[in-house]
Amino acid sequence: MNDSKNLGLIMMVIAMLIGLGLLTHFFQDVIDTQKNPNQKIRTTQATDKHIEITLKRNRSGHYVGTGIINGHKAVFLLDTGATYVAVPEHLAGQLGLKKGRRVTLSTANGRSTGYQTIINTLSIGQIHLSDIRAIITPNLNEILLGMSVLKQLEFTQRGDVLTIRQYL
Repeated sequence: MNDSKNLGLIMMVIAMLIGLGLLTHFFQDVIDTQKNPNQKIRTTQATDKHIEITLKRNRSGHYVGTGIINGHKAVFLLDTGATYVAVPEHLAGQLGLKKGRRVTLSTANGRSTGYQTIINTLSIGQIHLSDIRAIITPNLNEILLGMSVLKQLEFTQRGDVLTIRQYL
């Protein structure tokens, strides 16, 4: 009788752990989607003259999207206030970026030191760009998609949707 009670208790604990793991996985997906609702970016080629993508604004009011830098998956935060694409130092090596000339940066958080670099290829949906000027910076947590990319594109915001066009 004791063995069956112990076995029942063990099975109940295992079932609860599996349930907890499934709930954690489900809710992590919900949180990730709220932070980055553009994990799969929809692309349309409206005409032979341009490619168009749309991004939904996240819960915080920002446009975040998943793209590719030098063949590696990357999550971008669009920032019209950033002159260049800004890459956190801890991600630079993973993305195949090399530190170039040292520069002094003026940011909202004050002055810091960064390094110039070039991104060979950058893609967002089917928008593909190459030879992008960027900065490697030690004080960031996420990649800022700055004006060195955005000035090459046209974008329009309507409600919670940002439409970005690349003219061919």
